[in-house]
Amino acid sequence: MMLYVHHKVFSLSQLPIESVMPQLLTALDQSSQVILKAPPGAGKSTLLPLRLLENNAHQRIIMLEPRRLAAQNIAQFLAKQLNEPIGQTVGYRVRGDSKVSQHTRLQVVTEGVLTRMMQSDPELSDFDLLIFDEFHERHLHGDTALAFALEVQTLRDELTLLVMSATLEYSSLCDVLSEAEYIESQGRQFPVQIDYHPLMANVSLTTAVSQKVQQALARYDDSILVFLPGVAAIKTVAQVLSSSLGTDVHIAPLYGQMSIKDQQAALLPAPKGKRKVVLATNIAETSLTIEAIGGVIDSGLERMAEFDLKSGSTRLKQKRIAQSSAIQRSGRAGRLQAGWCWRLYSEAQFRQQALVPEPEILRSDLAPLVMELSQWGVNEVCELAWLDEPKASSIAQAKTLLSDLGLLTDTGLTELGRLAYPYPCHPRLAAMLVKAEASLRPTAALIVALLEERETKGDLCFWVRLWCEAKHPQQQRVSKTAERFLSQGERMSSQQIELDQVPALLCLAYPDRIAQVRASSMNYLLANGHGGHFSDHSSFLNREDYLVAIDLRHSDGQSSSQILCYVELGLNVIEETMARLIEQREWVDIDDKTGTIKAHLQTRYQTLVLAQVPIVNPEPEKMTQALLNYVHRHRLSCLNWHESVQQWVTRIRCAEQWLPEYPWPDVSEAALLASTELWLLPELHQCKSVKGLKQIDLVKALTRLLPWPLPQILDNELPTHYRVATGQVHPIRYVEAQSPILSVRMQQMFGERQSPTIAQARVTLTVELLSPANRPLQLTQDLASFWQNGYQAVKKEMKGRYPKHVWPDDPAQHQPTTKTKKQLNS
Repeated sequence: MMLYVHHKVFSLSQLPIESVMPQLLTALDQSSQVILKAPPGAGKSTLLPLRLLENNAHQRIIMLEPRRLAAQNIAQFLAKQLNEPIGQTVGYRVRGDSKVSQHTRLQVVTEGVLTRMMQSDPELSDFDLLIFDEFHERHLHGDTALAFALEVQTLRDELTLLVMSATLEYSSLCDVLSEAEYIESQGRQFPVQIDYHPLMANVSLTTAVSQKVQQALARYDDSILVFLPGVAAIKTVAQVLSSSLGTDVHIAPLYGQMSIKDQQAALLPAPKGKRKVVLATNIAETSLTIEAIGGVIDSGLERMAEFDLKSGSTRLKQKRIAQSSAIQRSGRAGRLQAGWCWRLYSEAQFRQQALVPEPEILRSDLAPLVMELSQWGVNEVCELAWLDEPKASSIAQAKTLLSDLGLLTDTGLTELGRLAYPYPCHPRLAAMLVKAEASLRPTAALIVALLEERETKGDLCFWVRLWCEAKHPQQQRVSKTAERFLSQGERMSSQQIELDQVPALLCLAYPDRIAQVRASSMNYLLANGHGGHFSDHSSFLNREDYLVAIDLRHSDGQSSSQILCYVELGLNVIEETMARLIEQREWVDIDDKTGTIKAHLQTRYQTLVLAQVPIVNPEPEKMTQALLNYVHRHRLSCLNWHESVQQWVTRIRCAEQWLPEYPWPDVSEAALLASTELWLLPELHQCKSVKGLKQIDLVKALTRLLPWPLPQILDNELPTHYRVATGQVHPIRYVEAQSPILSVRMQQMFGERQSPTIAQARVTLTVELLSPANRPLQLTQDLASFWQNGYQAVKKEMKGRYPKHVWPDDPAQHQPTTKTKKQLNS
């Protein structure tokens, strides 16, 4: 989008979107859904709204802008074109600020504001047209608002939707906007020379960027826009450049956490006689045109918010930008004149990057979304049309949290949830606000305000004290934010704050993150079962055994999350605040090293053991479960897997292959572990110790996996033994994926014209013929062939070695025997 914040270079009628305006106005008049693709500079945010107001004097319009600064700037620009003050025909609504009146026909709003407007008036009855601008940014609120709007259209077919973007994914949009008319406009873009400058591996990003800025200033006469991944990088580069550049270069940071006034200042042209270097996050990618920028330096990085299901916290993760973002960034240099762009990565890296960024809805904490859906009257996400449906795991995690907070049940929001919904903060903090006693509301409001400050790290009580002493670096901003959560007209004062109640209040917001110190004072166990730790001793002076982990950072490959923000609390706070959730229960476990049984009566809060006393005679069910848990931890290795048990398992696997028409069970380790309650648990009722596990008859236990008549079929068709004609019984050795082996003295097989078979005669046994001394002589699956072809050579060699035994000329016709010649003749 293009914002002419301080002066116009071209008249509005020269903007490219003017060429498709007749087609667009006709489409909006005849169709309820329109998709407009228009590159940056086409005029979709500046000219189109004015033409819409001009075309229909009675039409009322909402235009959604993803970013607060863009919404205010666009509204002010449009009002200026009408020679009116803001709040007349054109107004805006953003969080904490509104400029509208009864005469306002076009409201430019931010995303969270739009969903709240829709919740208060589900039919949007006061509006005729809803415009989604910069929809390619795919913010969570934008996707939610579109899903709501599509449902509104089923109630009000006169409501028209217009979705606009520079880089739309047309095919996916058509899936949900099935009736949409598609219109494409050309943009106005000056040529931009793109060069690739990959960074050296041993040079830090901030050092490399600082060097590139100085090189660019020496080479070009332009002001420069530099894209950096986050606030920390911006501050570091600004400090380096301020100390190394002359007074003729003005350094201007630009990021979302700055005040609107400071952000507006970054958009101004450089002071006369100076050039400007704007150090920006991705806020400057699409929403703003910055005056007099001729060149762009793109780090190719951004810090993207990602929700981690394991820790239950959102973290800013540095990632490579998508190709579409890189194109948007380079385009900043060609908005008002021909320009240049240095990409601090290789062209190959650019081509390897994703085409578009991952939508927020697939990587965000969805607890606020579930609150929105429940307030809307939707219990399941599948009830609405989504461009990208939220992940089931993320929705489940969000519902569990909201249920634990007391805000949600299976049927929708609770009374507490309905009270919490209007608060413009995370449901955790909203729950704290509505649960806090009236006298503690100012303290709760201050907590919320402090946690909205990115700099709030470490002990939260430190920041509370700092504010109470009027020493907080953002004293006024924190106070103003806190007052939004109080009754209208109520003002914050330090006398209202009860510092000693801060831990108890935070227990209401973070019940799952109450944590208990482990053996090391640096490591903690959270109530939800996850681990937390401090990265160094300087960040924490341990005074209590418990704390609330307010903010966590989980790194890939780590089993524990780093605790970034916390507040300490005593056991008494947990006992008082979480009393209804504390329970007593018997706990029995077995020491993995010694096999000793340990039994205690525990006082527990979720996974945390607050107190325990020994028990002499634990309940039998607890003992049985402890043994079962022990077996699982040792992955069955603590049981007696002797040869006959292993043969039983192999027989089942062979039966799966040879008799596939029967429902043989899966006997893999994973499957056996998953089914221990079926086959092993009945045996454990009689077991009293770890030693007793070795006495369990596993064949008997495992046979429980076989439904009738599989036990009989197994014994009949895959027998454990084979009876020879002389009456002796010999074991059959089963080997997976091979023919079973029968080892027997050769003399006992005389007279057998065919090799024995099993499994309904589908499998022939491999006969291992032994000497009188039980040494292997021959392996065969074809006795008839062996008697005829191979026997004579064996007889010739063995007859001299074992002269006392029978070696007939025709073994196929000879009587089998276990006797020597002398025994036969006596």
